[in-house]
Amino acid sequence: MSADPHQQQSVLGHPAFRFFWLARVSSTISFQMQGVAVGWQIYHLTGSAWYLGLVGLAQFLPMLLLTLAVGHVADRYDRRRICAICQVIEGAALAFLALGSYSGWITKEAILVTVFVTGAARAFESPTMQALVPTLVPQELIPRAAAWSASANQTASIVGPALGGILYVLGPTTVYALASLLFLTACVMVSLIRVERAASKREPVSLSSLFAGIAFIRSRPEILGAISLDLFAVLLGGATALLPVYARDILHTGPQGLGLLRAAPALGALGMSVFLARTPLRHRVGRTMFISVFIFGVATIVFALSTSFALSVATLVVLGASDVISVVIRSSLVQIETPDEMRGRVSAVNSMFIGTSNQLGEFESGTTAALFGTVPAVLIGGIGTIVVVLLWMKLFPKLAQVDSLQKS
Repeated sequence: MSADPHQQQSVLGHPAFRFFWLARVSSTISFQMQGVAVGWQIYHLTGSAWYLGLVGLAQFLPMLLLTLAVGHVADRYDRRRICAICQVIEGAALAFLALGSYSGWITKEAILVTVFVTGAARAFESPTMQALVPTLVPQELIPRAAAWSASANQTASIVGPALGGILYVLGPTTVYALASLLFLTACVMVSLIRVERAASKREPVSLSSLFAGIAFIRSRPEILGAISLDLFAVLLGGATALLPVYARDILHTGPQGLGLLRAAPALGALGMSVFLARTPLRHRVGRTMFISVFIFGVATIVFALSTSFALSVATLVVLGASDVISVVIRSSLVQIETPDEMRGRVSAVNSMFIGTSNQLGEFESGTTAALFGTVPAVLIGGIGTIVVVLLWMKLFPKLAQVDSLQKS
């Protein structure tokens, strides 16, 4: 792919990536708005925290069950079309919830089934979008593209919940309707993407091809190390799951304070992702990943022991910033080192690791807090993260030796 010097330096100078970025922002804002509205509405209908857990399960199960199929589909068919179809399905599902809420016949069962449907669509959409990135920009710009992609996710993670919460004052119908329109907007943006690289030859369907993503990751120590390091860091360092307890019982603040605590990691991550998009990492990226996860663990420990609201917010900002460094390095390594014909399957496994760490991390934090108390639970998680960093440096020396985010 040829481009002028400015185009080579600017990811957003590539129209295909601009459309991708807008699609990712629109889709993620919709998903976050859906989460707020579904949570409030199903709790209003049932008064049961157990049903809130079922919502999370309904979102997670499709990803777990469809991982192998998702990866193969993403590698066999047009990725833009897959994303567009998924976004239409998600938009239609939210339109269904809007209609049911407006008409008054919505039930908890209907919400759970709809969430399962959107979860299945998102199980296809997320890894397919990841696999699409390297086909949109030159190979040397992939680290910048990964950082801009992370910034899209963090921007939406800030805007989406806030917008959903504000609009819920007008009722769930308004939230669902706008979220549905944003999913359709994302579909339009994806449809406008023009991929400049020729499609690679696709493998026929076979059992070995379905498991090829897992086999590839196992064969590359630096990729396996990066994915598993991030998995265990999030799994152990799940301080955010206990923020409501910290806000009320330790920091003695109200809902507004809790909102700021929840926003702090995303703000740190957004700032760092924009910085990395403008000033990409060039050398010693493997060591940088280990250092960033180590800082993540230290920040978790400081947060665990803090009784100052200002210090807690600042610590969460650092936590979010350090986390996004490891996210950008991991996603860049995965995309650069993976052949295009396998990116869908590898991205699907990567997405499953991320989803597993988020869901099990919340469960681990809650269980540990119930057994040992809130502060010890977060403290143990932070210490555990540091132990994992030191252990992974011994187990995956090739990851520590990775110097640059360029094709090896």
